[in-house]
Amino acid sequence: MITIVLIRPGATDYDVQGRVRGRLDIPLNTLGAQEVAKEVDTLREAGIHLNAVYYAPCRPAVETADAISRAFDVKAKELEGLENLDYGLWQGMRIEEIRARQPKIYRQWQEIPDCVCPPEGEMIEEAEVRVMDCLRRLLRRHRGQVVGLVVAEPMASILKRLITQAPLGDLWKAESRHGQLEILRWDPTPMKTAS
Repeated sequence: MITIVLIRPGATDYDVQGRVRGRLDIPLNTLGAQEVAKEVDTLREAGIHLNAVYYAPCRPAVETADAISRAFDVKAKELEGLENLDYGLWQGMRIEEIRARQPKIYRQWQEIPDCVCPPEGEMIEEAEVRVMDCLRRLLRRHRGQVVGLVVAEPMASILKRLITQAPLGDLWKAESRHGQLEILRWDPTPMKTAS
């Protein structure tokens, strides 16, 4: 078993504007920096000792991981497999703009995201395959330990689903989740396998 502290990076201007960030490198804004400071405080108050911190290759995750690794004196490492979902042509667009231009696809992404590929983007199943590979490597390296994973939405929801079997839910609403953390315990025996 491994304990994963799923850490969502703090907010960016795109988050505040209701834009889809995806893989775009947008720095944390003032709110995002405050959220990261609160995440550090929450971890300290809970008495959580992180054995390692890994982060997705994007600026908000890097900035969040740097703050957490400094606060807990643990090295942070980038994991390419945690890279956010490729939203293709949706990246940079406001969510409301997508809903107005592509209402059918918007609704499908809201209700059955596994069946939708953002235009010129990536299917969730493809993302699950690479995340699953990362999780298996982390389990081998950190069995019995506590590992922080700094991952933005929607990848955080995808990762959580793989670990807990919970439904993805509305990924448009998930886009507004930033500066939050969750503690997940993973025993891979009952885990869903991505094909």
